[in-house]
Amino acid sequence: MAENFQEGQVVEGKVTGIQPYGAFVALDDKVQGLVHISEVTHGFVKDVNEHLSEGDEVQVKILNIDEAKNKYSLSIRATQEAPKRAPKQNNRQQASSAPKEDQSGFNTLKDKLEDWIKQSDDREKYRN
Repeated sequence: MAENFQEGQVVEGKVTGIQPYGAFVALDDKVQGLVHISEVTHGFVKDVNEHLSEGDEVQVKILNIDEAKNKYSLSIRATQEAPKRAPKQNNRQQASSAPKEDQSGFNTLKDKLEDWIKQSDDREKYRN
């Protein structure tokens, strides 16, 4: 069997069965392997049936061949380009990038106090 397939090779296969833990894919008439649920696609997969159906033609990469046990570990995810992610911002970066008018919470009383003191001083001037 190993003379037909090698680890790292990308081949076409056909989904022959789906289980909660992954999908079985036939590489030819004699060789079948398992695509573990974690290797179905990038990101979290709750249900393999949401991504694959029996009879689907898929491209898989052979991750591991255990000839003694006649097991092939396959990956669909390894044949796909990883999705691009936006860089994560920490909380400080998010706060500093917020518009200034949204940051009025702690400064308003201080600003108002200065206005009130000025108004009070102005009133004192008019009384005298």
